[in-house]
Amino acid sequence: MRRTVLVAALSIALPASALAGPASDAVKFFYVPAVKFEADEQYRDRFTEPVTKLFDLNDQATKRNPNEVACIDFDPGLDAQDFDQKTVSKTLKLAERLDGDNAEVTASFSLFSEGDDSKRDMVWSLKKIDGKWKISDIASKTSNWTLSALECLAGQTPE
Repeated sequence: MRRTVLVAALSIALPASALAGPASDAVKFFYVPAVKFEADEQYRDRFTEPVTKLFDLNDQATKRNPNEVACIDFDPGLDAQDFDQKTVSKTLKLAERLDGDNAEVTASFSLFSEGDDSKRDMVWSLKKIDGKWKISDIASKTSNWTLSALECLAGQTPE
């Protein structure tokens, strides 16, 4: 009985991100201690379809026209190009919702310390594959887009 009360008290006292869990940890990796660009090849093992298809098309576009901006010209996890790392780190809050081998993690944060337009709500969709959480999509509640729905024609050859 005493243990139940302690757990309840801790869950009220601790911020949501402290109790978020493994799916949230997979998302948190891209924000702190430093923001990482999701489409970077070194992070591909953290993703699954459908976004891996977009990343592949982005790579093709970059190889075809290295001096031009490819399909992904912003940081999908931030829904922006510019940000202040200290502000992102300080304001980041993660909320996790699990449904079996699927999870949804909402990352809420501010890009800068001032300005209402710097607030972001990003929804990360994850799937558990071989015991690891992999990211299958990223959506911006703030700007109303989904990464898997972005078109990337720059990497394709015209028919």
